Amino acid sequence: MTKQVLVTGGTGRLGRALVPRLLDSGDDLRVLTRREHEQVAHGWVVGDLRTGRGLAAAVADVDVIIHLATTNGRGDVAATRNLIEAAEAAGQPHLVYVSIVGIDKVALGYYRAKLACERLVERSGLPWTILRTTQFHDLITAICDAQRALPVNMAPSKVRFQPIDVTEVAGRLVAIADGPAAQRVPDLGGPEVRDAAELARTYLRAIGRRRPVWSVPLPGKAIRDYRAGHHLTPGRAVGRVTFDDFLAGDRAHGRSR
Repeated sequence: MTKQVLVTGGTGRLGRALVPRLLDSGDDLRVLTRREHEQVAHGWVVGDLRTGRGLAAAVADVDVIIHLATTNGRGDVAATRNLIEAAEAAGQPHLVYVSIVGIDKVALGYYRAKLACERLVERSGLPWTILRTTQFHDLITAICDAQRALPVNMAPSKVRFQPIDVTEVAGRLVAIADGPAAQRVPDLGGPEVRDAAELARTYLRAIGRRRPVWSVPLPGKAIRDYRAGHHLTPGRAVGRVTFDDFLAGDRAHGRSR
């Protein structure tokens, strides 16, 4: 049965992987955008999560809303609240929210905002599903690229990551959207848990950037929580695309060296 699906955050890392898969699945797709000039033939609709403008029309008659949009915590709670209010007024669409493993155990401002959004979803009265994932491969490479002007790359000492490929998260979301609301579904973790400095060295070798990587003992409660592994889910290492696979694939091509 064909469903009407609305995606927020369709131009982000995960959104760019998800939208083509939803189109391929045969669902009727809408992608929310704030910019009228981005409204294109593939069902894009104009609406602003920050103000609520246009959301009523965007959510009208939709069966599933996949909420990916984020402002790195700054406006996430208000945006999610506005989306929920519009969805409740429109009916009972299935609200799918993508979250992060460990947000209830890591003392990070962005994680606190994500947790608050989860609570809004859970209490909304809508049928809902929340999927928590580990960090994306792209985040590891972005952290390294952000330091390209420095003579060394720095990584937090004794911190490990379990990165997952956005294509695998996108595939899981397509399956979730095709089924009934399931509330908290099992976490989705990458296939390997690896040291942060090791991941940085692997990336730098892959792109031919020669520089040392220093493991730095950073202070703060959030780093202590990362060292404790609260952002990891080794029992749910269900991803198959390793960080090395990601770097060897087309997704790594064209990166700044």
